[in-house]
Amino acid sequence: MVASDEALMAYAGGPALLNSKVLVLNRSYLPVHVTSVKRGFALLYQGVARAVDEQYRIFDFDSWRALALETHHERIGVIGGVIRVPRVLLLTAYERVPKRHVRFSRFNIYARDNNTCQYCGRRLPRTDLNLDHVIPRSRGGMSTWENVVCSCHHCNRRKGGRTPDEAGMPLVRKPQRPQWTPFSTEMFSLRRYREWMPFLTTIDAAYWNTELLKD
Repeated sequence: MVASDEALMAYAGGPALLNSKVLVLNRSYLPVHVTSVKRGFALLYQGVARAVDEQYRIFDFDSWRALALETHHERIGVIGGVIRVPRVLLLTAYERVPKRHVRFSRFNIYARDNNTCQYCGRRLPRTDLNLDHVIPRSRGGMSTWENVVCSCHHCNRRKGGRTPDEAGMPLVRKPQRPQWTPFSTEMFSLRRYREWMPFLTTIDAAYWNTELLKD
């Protein structure tokens, strides 16, 4: 068996661990992607990336495998032993800065409005919220940052096809296009890793969102 087969194929950690997430940084330590542990090990073994530990030290595959394991470290089995699971990888030859475009998406509208109905001011679970056109589409309202807000189901039904003035339902805040590139920890709500936290402030959460169609 060649070394690559041993390093990349002989896992004994189970699919859940293999499919859990690894944060990928560019050479400037800016987050550019999230990948799986399985793919992360491939990048590490191929020399495309280096592992980063909690002390910001970097390791190639061999030096990472030689690291001593402590009880709190996640590990995965390979032929001949175990290896620590990396949670942050640094690409060795990638310098591009992540795209700083805030996509017009359902996720980012909820994030902008802080999961709060813009008519009654109640902060609710996202399952109890939807999107509302301030100027109804039937009246020529466009699907834009300035005309779509977070609304609870009750207020959405109450407003119907009217404008806020006609319905007597003033907005809590005038909707605007965000000037920031939001990263919400909810993007990784299945699990967040403490090793990621020093790098998360620069992630563009919108990178993973689906763009809503504008009229």
